Amino acid sequence: MERQFETGLMWFRRDLRLVDNAALCLALTACRRLHCVFIFDTELLDALPRADRRVEFIRQSLCELDQDLRQLSGAADAGLIVRHGAAREEIVLLAKTLHAQAVFAAHDYEPLVLARDAQVRGKLADAGIAFHGCKDHVIFEGREILTQAGTPYSVFTPYKTRWLASVTEHPLRTHDARPFAGTLAVRPESLRHAVPALTAIGFEKTNLSELKIRTGASGARRQFEDFFERMDHYHETRDFPALKGPSYLGVHLRFGTVSVRQLVATALQRKIQGSRGAAVWLDELIWRDFYFSILSNFPHVAQGAFKRPYDAIKWEHGPHGKTLFQAWCQGRTGYPLVDAAMAQINQTGYMHNRLRMVTGSFLVKDLGLAWRWGESYFARQLNDFDLAANNGGWQWVSSSGCDAQPYFRIFNPVSQSEKFDPEGTFIRRYLPQLAQLPDKALHAPWTASAAQLQAAGVTLGRDYPLPIVAHEEARVRTLQRYAVVRGQTR
Repeated sequence: MERQFETGLMWFRRDLRLVDNAALCLALTACRRLHCVFIFDTELLDALPRADRRVEFIRQSLCELDQDLRQLSGAADAGLIVRHGAAREEIVLLAKTLHAQAVFAAHDYEPLVLARDAQVRGKLADAGIAFHGCKDHVIFEGREILTQAGTPYSVFTPYKTRWLASVTEHPLRTHDARPFAGTLAVRPESLRHAVPALTAIGFEKTNLSELKIRTGASGARRQFEDFFERMDHYHETRDFPALKGPSYLGVHLRFGTVSVRQLVATALQRKIQGSRGAAVWLDELIWRDFYFSILSNFPHVAQGAFKRPYDAIKWEHGPHGKTLFQAWCQGRTGYPLVDAAMAQINQTGYMHNRLRMVTGSFLVKDLGLAWRWGESYFARQLNDFDLAANNGGWQWVSSSGCDAQPYFRIFNPVSQSEKFDPEGTFIRRYLPQLAQLPDKALHAPWTASAAQLQAAGVTLGRDYPLPIVAHEEARVRTLQRYAVVRGQTR
């Protein structure tokens, strides 16, 4: 087979696996010799706390990727080149050092990364080096899914209908790197370094191992095997945070240690076989594509509301707003389900999807705080943070996004608690100080009798806070606040 380039460079980013990796296979088939690199990009990492589970997850996944590359190539000195610096400089420098004629990478869709990639492309072009990207992280990207009028969808249900039809029309393609393993090159001696320790890139260990979060492609594979056994019941269990209902694959999708094509193919097959759980889970994967489509086609959502009039809403601010926000961040709102959910994200970097909706709605529509505050906090805390999904979710609860929850629908944190954690199992796990309260009182401790509080060893205001807002009063204020956008959609 004729190869276009003598030497190429594969830039791993959010596709940390060998199995069904589109960019890797493109590079392998286009080059006679291929080097592989990952850049710990300081321009992105410098904004993170020094103890960050995501960085530790990436680092551990890179160790496995390096081993997998050496095993695939059959050469101990092949493997992954890992650099630490500004990617816009490091990639160009490395391509020149290796005398590469082309750099390959999977597409990304976040504005900051797109701007960086544009600069990299320009600098490579100045050096006479090609830059080739390809789709890997989603099923459909950009303008691949359009309405009959040729415009991007802004409502999920018709998008889903077209998405499913398109998958049928264009069956998913898998990418097998094994036939081209001989293309993987031995690293120059000066670049044969092990994946750096966390301390070498300025980070500290976290509680990642204590949380038993599986890393790397092997971790993703085991996690998916575990979920496959539960997939058929997903529709019954997914909304209850005390149950083992979700796939827990979010962090693997975020960093590409699993192929979304393989997940979708499995879900489609199980759906065809009659699995309701698989059909509902497939909907979640389609939502993921939908939010990437929104970010790509309506990039203003990264800076403000999809429905621009919603930017005119006046939110709580100043010292009072900051006090409310800190109470929400620290799980001290006085609403147990909200506080338990915030304890979960603060302790583990994970939050159940139902609880993301509950806590988000509470921040915006009970506390009257700007959704951008919550979006930023989740961006710092979530192991699986993805700009497209995080932004889409927060705009949904604030009613400012495409296909959003109507502004007049406001989650009641107590009824949500009673419905989705009826026995208080989840609340007791994260708020042990309330564990002895009876189930009914657990959802709203301020309604408990003095005898119940005494028997449970709880003094409100000391052991657990009183509610910082009254939900019904907050609901009235929210409807007044949203009056500025009543009847407006854009």
